Amino acid sequence: MNNFWKEFKQPVFSLAPMEDVTDTVFREIVMGMAAPGKLHVVFTEFTSVEGMNHPVGRERVSERLIVNDSERELLQKQNIKLVAQIWGRNPEIYHNIAKTITENYQFDGIDINMGCPVKKVFKIGACSALIGEPNLAKEIILATKEATHLPVSVKTRTGIKEHQTGEWISNLLEVEPAAIILHGRTQRMQSEGDANWEEIAKAVQVRNQFNPKIPIHGNGDVFSYEKGLKRIAETGVDGVMIGRGIFQNPWFFMPEKNDVSKDERIQKLLEHTRLFEKTWSPHKNFNILKRFYKIYLNSFEGAAKLRADLMNVKNYNEVYSYFSSCHK
Repeated sequence: MNNFWKEFKQPVFSLAPMEDVTDTVFREIVMGMAAPGKLHVVFTEFTSVEGMNHPVGRERVSERLIVNDSERELLQKQNIKLVAQIWGRNPEIYHNIAKTITENYQFDGIDINMGCPVKKVFKIGACSALIGEPNLAKEIILATKEATHLPVSVKTRTGIKEHQTGEWISNLLEVEPAAIILHGRTQRMQSEGDANWEEIAKAVQVRNQFNPKIPIHGNGDVFSYEKGLKRIAETGVDGVMIGRGIFQNPWFFMPEKNDVSKDERIQKLLEHTRLFEKTWSPHKNFNILKRFYKIYLNSFEGAAKLRADLMNVKNYNEVYSYFSSCHK
């Protein structure tokens, strides 16, 4: 197995997998705004192994694994790794789908979601619920590793109701995932409160004691590239994953760019809209785009009105017409 996670030179930055966010379109947009060498790994949206294994639901679920040719070109040009993230709770199905992904797609790695805190997912015993079933979690990792030559990483949290970082990370290290990405919150915390980087530092200490070769990356409340570098220095993690920070600043991975003009923000919004339409129309709901419009239209005079106006548009043509009339 070629474990790219171990080949990186620090600091390593990645873009987190996010539902209805990190599709092939948004990944390409973010990569297009990243300075060379500042973004190292991107992830797909969460992909259900049960859905991929179902003869009826497979086609719709597999949309999450689509990679546009233009994104593929950027990945190769910038030497960015692309990882498919999967979730579920059945080891046999994990094995089957890991094999399918390996044989039919061109991903650089597979990541197992053991961190999503959403209640409906937790209730069926998947994702962060697996923290409470360490033996099943280990079985899932081993079953996935057996099915592929790709590196198999795990994204997880520090516990369920309370932090149990030492015990949980020790369990994961026993089955040697290619890397561990640790979000500094419990399942109960959801996205509330502050991410606990002391717990992430504790995970690094456990790793150093039991299996120093396995990379550990931290995740949670990193809203600037400089803050990420500081977290790496403070905790000893091998890298930092960015989630919500990308919504505050889509140019996150171009840290030297401190001032983005209104025109540049609008042009990026339109580029995103055109690529989304080309990729997903008519299969995906146009309104998904509105969450992205909010991240481009800020930090300039009149941004609030533009945001409000765009919440009322109903289709792609109305977006293009709106900005065309604005610039007359």
